[in-house]
Formats: sequence, structure tokens, C-alpha cells
Amino acid sequence: MKVSRWIALAGVIALAAVALSATALGGSTPASKQASFKAALVSDIAGFNDNGFNKNQLKGLNEAAKKFGLTAEPLVSHSASDYKPNYNTAVRSGAKVVLAAGFLLAPTIAQYSAQFKNIDFAITDDSVAAAGGDFSKAAFKKDKATYYVKNIEGITYATQEAGCLVGVLAAKQAQSMGTTTIGAVGGIKIPPVDSYIAGYQYCADKVVPGTKVLVQYSNSFTDESACSSVAQNEIGSGAEVVFQVAGLCGDGALKEASKLGKWGIGVDADEYHVAKNILTSAVKKTDVGVYDVIQQVVQNKFKGGTDILLNLKNNGVGVGKISPKVPKSWITLMNSYKSKIVAGKLKPPAVVKK
Repeated sequence: MKVSRWIALAGVIALAAVALSATALGGSTPASKQASFKAALVSDIAGFNDNGFNKNQLKGLNEAAKKFGLTAEPLVSHSASDYKPNYNTAVRSGAKVVLAAGFLLAPTIAQYSAQFKNIDFAITDDSVAAAGGDFSKAAFKKDKATYYVKNIEGITYATQEAGCLVGVLAAKQAQSMGTTTIGAVGGIKIPPVDSYIAGYQYCADKVVPGTKVLVQYSNSFTDESACSSVAQNEIGSGAEVVFQVAGLCGDGALKEASKLGKWGIGVDADEYHVAKNILTSAVKKTDVGVYDVIQQVVQNKFKGGTDILLNLKNNGVGVGKISPKVPKSWITLMNSYKSKIVAGKLKPPAVVKK
């Protein structure tokens, strides 16, 4: 009996020694390593239930939290007046990285990054290395010579490339219906919206020369009725296909197009389920950008003052499910455009043609 007890006790001691040894060698789990690490994500005014842009960023935040064992802090903005309070919450809670979910948060992130230089910041859909528009340039400037970019990283997407691919299918669909008119319903006229439309215009005209693209803006990313009205106007002017670039608002355009017997193209996420007649969607993987930045911070590899670029080549943008009614020859044609873009032989513009 005594011998058995000593053998059992020796076994317990041996297991304890193995556990201590594993800890000493860094064998603890990522969760225990990052228990005090907090990452915050501030949504734009569409919130996290917008079916794509913000929702996917939240997905990226949660995936990073699970992978690295950190604390995720999603902060919802119902209006622009919520941006600063949400940043205050993130900073006071001890977040080590604060991510802005969209271009419209640029002035806020510029202010807080200047004040809290020990915190890493990132922004989806805006560049800190070469800001794309006057709005952004002003946002990241203190004066004419100084930029607050050392602790900000831009998460950028070559959405003109995804816009190009759906433009190929839109032009071919309109042509098959006896017209060369298609539409684009934008939300607010900002560079991340216009880059999609610019690629759409460019490649639609290349594949079917003379294609006319009707472009109108709803001035909203949330009001479905506003986008429904814009789509109705474009269809009334002859558009057979409507590309929505307006987030949750744009779902109203897709539903209106289906109701009127036309075709819709979704944006950001795969929106094949939103309405009956969805040709495809121009996809932007905003979850990947958020995840990548958090991974950098966790691994002490944050690249402030530079941009991440997600494009067709690295699978950061693309197309969603394609309607089974689309002929295979059109898909082959679309993929030929993709190959040219990836090879650098075709470069769709990011600025809308007037």
C-alpha cells in the first residue's frame, strides 16, 4: 500500500514539473498570453447589422479575439456624434489598438491618434500614406507640413478591381436585354464608394463599347427607401442592371430592381440572398483587414504610417455567388479581365468618369 501511494505521489509531482516546464518554455496558450490585451472597433453610422461592411469587420475583430485570446470591444455608432464618445470609451478602457470602421471616421482618428501616441490606430477605407481626397488629407493634417500618421495604419482595398469584374457581367446582361444602359446607386459620394463605380464604368465600357452608366447618390448608407427611389429613377431611365454601392441603404435598390424585373449587383459582402434577381456581388473582405492589423499589434509588428492594400492578387476583393442564369462564356470573359488585372496588364481607375 505504501509503495503504491509513493508511486502515485511521484506521478503527480512529475506532471506538475512538466506543467511548470511548459510554462517556462512559453508553452502557455495564446489566451493566457494576451489576457490583458484589448482591441476596439468603432463602427460607422450603419452599425454592425448592415449585412456587410461593418458586420464583416466585427467578424474580423471576433476572429482575432478568439485566435489570440484577447478582449474584443465593439463600439456602435448610431450617428457621427457617437464617434468621439466611442473613442473616449476605447481609450479609457485601455485598448491597445483602436480601429475605425470607415472613411467617415478619419477626422476623429486623426484627433485621437495625435493625443494618444502610445496607442495604435487603424482605419478601414482610407490611406495614411497617400490620402486619396481633400477630405482625408485635411483629416490627417495638423498643418500644411505635419501628418499624424506614425501610429495610424490605413486598411485600403482596390475595389475598382472588383467593380471592374461586376461591370463586365452587368454590361453583358444589359446587352442581352437589348440595351447598353446600366446603373450605379452610390451612398455618400466619397472615394471608397466612387472607386467601386469607377471600375464598374471602365470595364463595362471596355467589354461593351458605348455602355452608359447612370450614377446617382442617395446620400445615405442606412435608408433603404432612399436607395429604392434612386434605383427606380435609374431603371426608369433605361437601366437594366443596378449596382448598389450604399451599404444597408443599397439593399433597397436591389429589392427595387428585382420588383421591377431588372437585375441587381450587391456590394462588400455576398448579397445573393437579398433579392430575387441578383447577378452577383462585388466583395470586399473587410474582416481580413481588421484581423491583419490586430495580428500585427499582437506580434509587435504594427506598421504605422503605411497602408495595407487588399486586392484581386491577394484575394482581398473579388465577386460573390454568380447567378446560375449567367452564361459560362460571360464568366470566362470576366475571369480573363481578372487575370489581366492580377498580371498588371489592366488597371481600372479609382475615380468616377464624369
